[in-house]
Amino acid sequence: MPLVYIGLGSNLGDREATIRRAVELLEAAAGLEVVAVSSLSETDPVGYEDQPRFLNGAAALRTELAPRALLEQLQDVERQLGRDRSGPRFGPRTIDLDLLLYGDETVDEPDLQVPHPRLADRRFVLEPLAELDEGLEVPGRGSIRALLAGLE
Repeated sequence: MPLVYIGLGSNLGDREATIRRAVELLEAAAGLEVVAVSSLSETDPVGYEDQPRFLNGAAALRTELAPRALLEQLQDVERQLGRDRSGPRFGPRTIDLDLLLYGDETVDEPDLQVPHPRLADRRFVLEPLAELDEGLEVPGRGSIRALLAGLE
């Protein structure tokens, strides 16, 4: 089973409890095993700045699910936790689960890109990934360590 990494984020309600519940729901899902969860840190919003600060982290999972099926599972957990996609892009949300990496695979479909297209530009994504695996390589982009160094 491939090792995959997902981003965890929330900026509405009890952010930490919502993220913890998302991890529990993922652990209970068929074909998924939560291997590790990073620490969570508070971060400023990106893109749409007039909103509360986020709590962000990452999780490593083992999965039998193909990338598309995993994305659908992540979106199902988001719906269960009250995610409303009717607001502005990058706007406030109860939970945000992003598929960041799927083993060493690259996926380029209209609504699914892996590695996540903005992963390399976001410290709040790279730092928890480095915490989970300091030697992690991002297909086509290099090491997490080098990507982080490029943001300094």
